[in-house]
Amino acid sequence: MKAIQYKHSIRPYTTFNIAAHSAEFVSVQSIAELKEALENIPPQKIRLLGGGSNMLWTQDFDGRTIHLNLKGITTLETTEKDVLVDVQAGENWHDFVLWTLKNDLGGVENLALIPGNVGTAPIQNIGAYGVELKDVMENCTLLHRNSLKEEILSTADCHLGYRDSIFKNKLKDQVVITSVRFRLFKAPHSLHTSYGALAQELATRHQTIQEVAQAVIRIRQRKLPDPKEIGNCGSFFKNPIVSQSVFMALQKKYPNLPSYPADQAVKIPAAWLIDQLGFKGIRRGDAGVHPNQALVLVNYANASGAEIWALAQEIQEAVQTTFGIALEAEVTRY
Repeated sequence: MKAIQYKHSIRPYTTFNIAAHSAEFVSVQSIAELKEALENIPPQKIRLLGGGSNMLWTQDFDGRTIHLNLKGITTLETTEKDVLVDVQAGENWHDFVLWTLKNDLGGVENLALIPGNVGTAPIQNIGAYGVELKDVMENCTLLHRNSLKEEILSTADCHLGYRDSIFKNKLKDQVVITSVRFRLFKAPHSLHTSYGALAQELATRHQTIQEVAQAVIRIRQRKLPDPKEIGNCGSFFKNPIVSQSVFMALQKKYPNLPSYPADQAVKIPAAWLIDQLGFKGIRRGDAGVHPNQALVLVNYANASGAEIWALAQEIQEAVQTTFGIALEAEVTRY
């Protein structure tokens, strides 16, 4: 294992650009190094760090932070229609999407420019513009923290739901995802382009997976700030899912309330709820809500994690009071 660094700043490793420290910090590049870093350390004293795009540190951590820097993309199996690809947890997600486009493999083009690493993608079941990770994921390889034994878990066994998975529930803080296996598709590709803004963006263009990805990138760049310029984690809140009866009652009061079908329920854009309450563009010191996208909380310079979390709670309380809807944070708070 590489040398442990002490009282180490995590600011360069998280997209929120928060000034916080970990008592111990180590970056691992192999399963052997990961096992050594985990050995004999109580679970509550371990924090895993991937791309740092879905975490908000509100205080220093008195344990060991393990930075998963496992790299590699391997083609395992090829048929006439598809390709099975194994991707290590430390690979940047968008770099992987670009790799698929270069190799003309379809399936993840709608998920372009989502921040973070491949290893954390199943935890959130990342999704965008009508596509979710579960649509292309075959399985993932886990390392159990206590036993240090490896296990392969099928997509079905991961219980992937809307921004949810077994890793947020039964297996929370018990395993490390070390690689993810995808089934990607050769041409002719089946495209998913009917989702709102994406359909408009592609209306006059020849539709290929490359064009779909570029359209998604343009939309995201217009709406979302670059974490390299303004600290943020992308969408801070999940879009709430409510029953048909709750939606109908809200629609009577708010006729312009947008919605999307979600099985037998209804998904309501959290950004619309937040925007209606006047939070878009608001600032509380260096903590704020981005002026172009109400779902994105930002660190303009030197906001603390606690200040950003306080703003998030203020928004949650306002949405609950006005609409009777409990907004759930997509970002994990530490």
